[in-house]
Amino acid sequence: MQHRKIAFIGAGNMSNSIISGLVKNGYPASAIFASNPSRPKLDTLKSEQGIQISQSNADVVAQCEVVVLAVKPQLMEQMCTELAAATKLDGKLFISIAAGLPVKRLQAMLQGQDNVIRTMPNTPSALAKGMTGLFAPSNISQADKDYAGQLLKHVGEIAWVNEESLIDSIVAAAGSSPAYFYAFLEAMQQEAERQGIDHDTARLLVQQAMLGAAEMVCHNPQLEISELRAQVTSKAGTTAAALESFAALDLNGIVAKSMQAAVARAQEMATTF
Repeated sequence: MQHRKIAFIGAGNMSNSIISGLVKNGYPASAIFASNPSRPKLDTLKSEQGIQISQSNADVVAQCEVVVLAVKPQLMEQMCTELAAATKLDGKLFISIAAGLPVKRLQAMLQGQDNVIRTMPNTPSALAKGMTGLFAPSNISQADKDYAGQLLKHVGEIAWVNEESLIDSIVAAAGSSPAYFYAFLEAMQQEAERQGIDHDTARLLVQQAMLGAAEMVCHNPQLEISELRAQVTSKAGTTAAALESFAALDLNGIVAKSMQAAVARAQEMATTF
């Protein structure tokens, strides 16, 4: 792929994850720039990844062809307004990783710049195990779409959507979902410890079980997840007892409501910021 010069505005967890994944997978650190108001996160990125850093958004944007908008949604408008006043934005490709902000809103914030692709990555991008949803309006060139897709393939799998509203569903299914799994693992570890297993062993048990289960799903795409579940579940056995408890508590309903809450919050953010 092309190694365009790319500026990350904001040096938070997601930028850190993507930059780490890019560098690990061969994207030249010399072509990656990051800006942030404070130094500590920038200094960490420079020391760990070898990228170019600055506390000035305008400085890094002026040097780059691609700009990743990675500030919090509530800060985006002020940042874009100041950026447009400080440097020329014409001809640059903007890639947003901010949840909840639609393309039209971002274009307005960027003073009419319309070369905007909206994405929703997740933090496993740091291990090249990410999952990113992407949406591009009809004015985006195929070359820019290809670049954005290839860029994010450096850090995991990608999925393009034809309707922007589906990005909010990707937020619920992939962007936020690592935290769901962490919460589930945390609860399992706590119960294992309550039953008498020491802390480190409990952690090893649940993390390896989750890793193995994920690998089984990935290595058996021909099997529905429900079939994989059934393969572990002997009639009247221990697994069946646990799953019956989940069913009694309406696990499916809990998950559905939680994902719907994530979508609703993303939609609310679109009108708030």
